[in-house]
Amino acid sequence: LTQNKEKESVHLSLFPAIETDSIDKDLEERMSYAQRVSSMVLSLRKREKIRVRQPLQKILIPILNPKFKTQFEQVKELVLAEVNVKEVDYLEDSSTLIKKKAKPNFKTLGRKLGKNMKAAAGIIAAFSNQEINEIEKNGSFELTIDEQKFELTTEDIEILTEDIPGWMLATDAELTVALDVTITEELEAEGIARELVNRIQNVRKSSDFKVTDKINIQLATHVSIEKAVESHLNYICNEVLAESLTLENAIDSDTQIDILGQDLNIKMSIHES
Repeated sequence: LTQNKEKESVHLSLFPAIETDSIDKDLEERMSYAQRVSSMVLSLRKREKIRVRQPLQKILIPILNPKFKTQFEQVKELVLAEVNVKEVDYLEDSSTLIKKKAKPNFKTLGRKLGKNMKAAAGIIAAFSNQEINEIEKNGSFELTIDEQKFELTTEDIEILTEDIPGWMLATDAELTVALDVTITEELEAEGIARELVNRIQNVRKSSDFKVTDKINIQLATHVSIEKAVESHLNYICNEVLAESLTLENAIDSDTQIDILGQDLNIKMSIHES
């Protein structure tokens, strides 16, 4: 450390030695769960073409082991904020909700099993939901072919999940996530309100308003935004520093914002206190 302080630049310093006693394994595990679940949920959103500003209601996550729920609870709010979902529920037994199938990973099994590959493929394809869950929890399993035993791991099989109505599923090794993709009227209105905030903020910026300027907003009315403005008026106004936001049939302005494919005229003015 003394040597490093004498250097003119951090780029000329020696990399410090790792202090293994300072490594928090539990923290690393929690953050790994957070990153992997967030990545899966965002990929499901992308697959369904659901924009991130659109709130969704729930994530379901099967409990991997007794420690998992405690670990994930500590990063739950971080994940929910990142993926814009309101709540997470845990499944003690995912077998009644999440249907899984297993198929052999020929790339790894070919080297391990050789001539027994064909027999192993049939056994693996016949694994039940419960057997697959146990394999995921344990990380390994024993396969017996003609009285010969083979110790295999989860890397030796590919686990596929079947989507259920209203839900999308994703897996990453032992982790499975089910995302509720049903968008209710209330969720849709909240999503539109978030889009409105984003578009109004962009207009504020391009109009050279000061960050602290309070404004009045006139916005062309349209059936697609009426419920969102009515339900979330305070939220929208607070976010964009608006003293008022009114929907009107005709707006004398050339400025427009695009909401869900609708070009709506908008007019802003400084609020005179």
